[in-house]
Amino acid sequence: MRLPLALTVTATAVALALTGCASAPAPQAESGGSSDLVDVRGDFGETPRVDFPTPLVPDTTQCTELIEGTGDYLVDGQQALVGLAVYNGTTGEEIQAPQGFGSQDPLPVVLGANTLTGLRTGLSCAREGSRVAVVIPPADGFGEAGNAGLGIGAEDSLVVVFDVQEAFLPRANGAPRITRDGFPAVVTAPDGRPGITVPDDEPFETTEVEVLKQGSGETVEDGDRVVVHYTGVLWDDNEVFDSSWENGAPASFIVSEGSGSQVIPGFAEALIGQQVGSQVGVVIAPEDGYGDAEQAGIPAGSTLFFVIDILGVV
Repeated sequence: MRLPLALTVTATAVALALTGCASAPAPQAESGGSSDLVDVRGDFGETPRVDFPTPLVPDTTQCTELIEGTGDYLVDGQQALVGLAVYNGTTGEEIQAPQGFGSQDPLPVVLGANTLTGLRTGLSCAREGSRVAVVIPPADGFGEAGNAGLGIGAEDSLVVVFDVQEAFLPRANGAPRITRDGFPAVVTAPDGRPGITVPDDEPFETTEVEVLKQGSGETVEDGDRVVVHYTGVLWDDNEVFDSSWENGAPASFIVSEGSGSQVIPGFAEALIGQQVGSQVGVVIAPEDGYGDAEQAGIPAGSTLFFVIDILGVV
């Protein structure tokens, strides 16, 4: 069983895959004459009532923060939970019913390379707690091809309203800790991506966990759904066999000591009881990993080592 990959947005008829950031730069979009004309009524988190004059077709993507959020602006690689409403900015027609508002579960989104340019740019001016109106010209949306299935022509713009209900960390932000002798060495790149060196020694006989960076956020409990970045290597040859960083987005899954866990026992053991913002390293003995069965290219009886950034609890 491979670790689950990142959550994606699959909103009815619209596949607006959204992906997130690595540091906290200034927003890539600004408010303008088009985004300032989007009128959104209703409480944050509730289904919005959206009105705007047509057509709205700016030269560049514009973003107006209608309700101010807190903390840093969203960045590439970062995952958030949002409410989403999408309209044709040329005709004013609703492209799909608003989703992720009210009693509906918010939609998980990740800013990144697979995101429409206008959405990625527009969300860079949003923070946790923000309500933002984004107006996207055709060049930053579906381009000259448009999208016939959604009723979007080559010259049609998009108007998107987001309520950013929760934003997870882009990487572990805890205080560095010193690890014991014989534990794999980990160095972290500026974007949070880990580099791992496994020692030539024989692995530990049992699963062993070390906190590499001590976070100060919410504590992960048995049965929680967590959002993490991870990289896994084989102890024998230090080869990476799976990495959410390489997959392009954080992963989300339930961790439990019981049958409800969506990950191998050693992975769950490494997370339960740790705090959000922490980076943990875990040497997973075969009996807490994949045991005596080969799994997706991982040899039978393999000892594994993971570096895990705990980004949030859903």
